[in-house]
Amino acid sequence: MMGPADRGEPQSVTEAAVLANALLGGGLPPEAEFHLWEAGLSYHLDDVAEHHLREAHALAPGHAAVLIGLYRFYFYKGRLADALTIAKECLAKAARENRLAPDWQHVMAGDAEFDRYENMLPRFYLFTLKGYAYLQMRLGNLEEGRAAVAKLLELDPSDKVGRRSIASAVPTRTCRAPEAVA
Repeated sequence: MMGPADRGEPQSVTEAAVLANALLGGGLPPEAEFHLWEAGLSYHLDDVAEHHLREAHALAPGHAAVLIGLYRFYFYKGRLADALTIAKECLAKAARENRLAPDWQHVMAGDAEFDRYENMLPRFYLFTLKGYAYLQMRLGNLEEGRAAVAKLLELDPSDKVGRRSIASAVPTRTCRAPEAVA
């Protein structure tokens, strides 16, 4: 049976609620939720927090709440290369869930309702691509980062996700993050 998204119609309120629930933590096993909670409580203890995040990831691999937790942890701890790894995982997840090409460079504006900010899956894809672009530029991969920003312009010409903010954040210089110490 075809749903509204398959027919090119906007998401219903019910579909949007189910999707929002899944993206914001619904369907997360209680054990994984426990580890996310503990990671937040132990944020100031890097090893402990990361351990809990890794446990949550092992229990719920690919769950958006876990991936976002890992991404934020690495990003705010300045571990940008690790954050980029998670951003790539999020981008792959967002592409799958939006039924888009696996390679972001092959995604076209008409492939999803990128212009409808209320549709959470396309918005998740755009925000993920934005994070990917920013991290690429911060890590010195300016060509890749700028290409991703150009793709954001193509997919989101009205700039609902704030692409302009990253385009100006790293204009010509690079800022390499220190390598993670094992």
